[in-house]
Amino acid sequence: MPYLQQDPKPRPAAHPGGARGTHSSGKGYEQLKQECLRTGILFEDPDFPACNSSLFFSENPAIPFVWKRPGDIVKDPKFIVGGATRTDICQGDLGDCWLLAAIASLTLNEKTLARVVPLDQNFGPDYAGIFHFQFWQHNEWLDVVIDDRLPTFKGRLVFLHSAELNEFWSALLEKAYAKLNGSYESLKGGSTIEAMEDFTGGIGETYDVKEAPDNFYEILGKALKKCSMVGCSIDTSSAAESEARTPFGLVKGHAYSVTGIEEVSYRGQQVQLIRIRNPWGQVEWNGPWSDNSAEWRSVSPSEQRRLSQAARDDGEFWMKFEDFKVHFDKVEICNLTPDALEDSTAHKWEVAIHQGSWVRGATAGGCRNFLETFWTNPQIKLHLTEKDDGQEDCTFIAALMQKGRRKLKKLGAEMLTIGYSIYESPGTDGHLGKDFFRYHASKARSKTYINLREVSHRFKLPPGDYILIPSTFEPHQEADFCLRIFSEKKAITDWYYQTNGYGKLEFSEFKVFWEKLKKWISIFLQFDFDKSGSMSSYELRGALKAAGYQLNNYLLQLIVLRYSDEQFQIDFDDFLNCLIRLENASRVFQALSVKNKEFINLNIGEV
Repeated sequence: MPYLQQDPKPRPAAHPGGARGTHSSGKGYEQLKQECLRTGILFEDPDFPACNSSLFFSENPAIPFVWKRPGDIVKDPKFIVGGATRTDICQGDLGDCWLLAAIASLTLNEKTLARVVPLDQNFGPDYAGIFHFQFWQHNEWLDVVIDDRLPTFKGRLVFLHSAELNEFWSALLEKAYAKLNGSYESLKGGSTIEAMEDFTGGIGETYDVKEAPDNFYEILGKALKKCSMVGCSIDTSSAAESEARTPFGLVKGHAYSVTGIEEVSYRGQQVQLIRIRNPWGQVEWNGPWSDNSAEWRSVSPSEQRRLSQAARDDGEFWMKFEDFKVHFDKVEICNLTPDALEDSTAHKWEVAIHQGSWVRGATAGGCRNFLETFWTNPQIKLHLTEKDDGQEDCTFIAALMQKGRRKLKKLGAEMLTIGYSIYESPGTDGHLGKDFFRYHASKARSKTYINLREVSHRFKLPPGDYILIPSTFEPHQEADFCLRIFSEKKAITDWYYQTNGYGKLEFSEFKVFWEKLKKWISIFLQFDFDKSGSMSSYELRGALKAAGYQLNNYLLQLIVLRYSDEQFQIDFDDFLNCLIRLENASRVFQALSVKNKEFINLNIGEV
């Protein structure tokens, strides 16, 4: 069951300077490090112990791994040797090429890298066996502390490692990300854009190369120039094709990094080139403009130096852009700001963020194919007020992200298929009902429903009021979600409540509420036996029955846990809060004609 979000209000984007500590001790990196230095004992992380549970959740290691600290692997370990570069990223025996492609892209931006990988860490005199890294998660920056024990086999690192055998920043970064997601195995399979967003808090956009716009080369060049992170891949038609090599040395279903884009003078003509890196650190393109191809013989040595061209088996290679479009299928771009792919004029983007949940039986209605329940999904009001400068429409990006699914892999959870639809608001008050969606088509929607962590798209719509409906494809699927709205001009967003849509009560609504409030006050006084201003939680069942609610044991237990204090007492404010939420939930159930209420999972955490 998902965590039930308590704060439905839109929030501003998080700033990385205030990363929140995550260690179970409640202590931060510096405090933990100083304790180790004071006691002379190297740090051992109880939250991510050096054992098999940190490695795999569905299997035991095929070989006997030995956890070793860098000083036990090499004589002179270093955190970083000669700067953190993309050649420090060599994949090990773990299917996390998507993560490694993102790390390689991360090294192209020193400022972004220093945010994720604090560079004041080392194996010097103040070494204490403890390191830390920072990641963005659902509008919050987290500081993840780890010890430096790494899985090895026969004295060598098993997973991510650097080409320099005594350099360990990349292996430690992979371990911190594995801890964030529950285990190393949780990192198997993914989308490069997922890790890119966790490194930046940026906004991702995906391009189908075969359907890319005519100025795609310029788009990629602008993205790299503005320090956006760029990845690419080749589609597979079946599971059997995963990591299959093509005759040209490319790997299907494998994540690559785009590390450069340049034009080169070749036999009197300008040729568009693109530089790609395989996170394996080997296996390269062998077609035109590959490392040892004949084309380079017609390029001057100075031009080759400008492009850092060298015939090394390091996984990095140049290829002609036209060939790239033929052989690659998907490009993922993570923009540090949404205007990275627009013109050179700087825009101040407004950002609003909503946290919510799909809860079975209440707000998990599925897509529009399931009309009977689609209307029960969360409804978010979007008010576009100002046109783009010199334009008739308003530009915004809607990015819907499902939360925590990778960490739940060990419980059998997979990424859900998610998407969203946008409807023009009818201007009426209240949560839109089934009949509205029966007779009205959407004005815009996500390109597809897909089982990725995030679905995002850029839209242009006329000024006005709209309703955005985030949903899973199938109904009754539970998850928490984060919705981000980026707009060039200020866009007002809010949840669409069961009142007038603005969180206010009209007079007719207030009259109904006032009569119920008087009844609830009377019931509370009736069950406050000692006149202390609170009632025993053991009396709650009777009080709720008097208010018209008969609950099963499971639901009653949830309510008691939510609203009682340590002495099992419930004060009037919490009693009233509970009844209001039950009242709102019952409206949904009545509309759905649910007969057996006691078997439904109530979302008592949000209105």
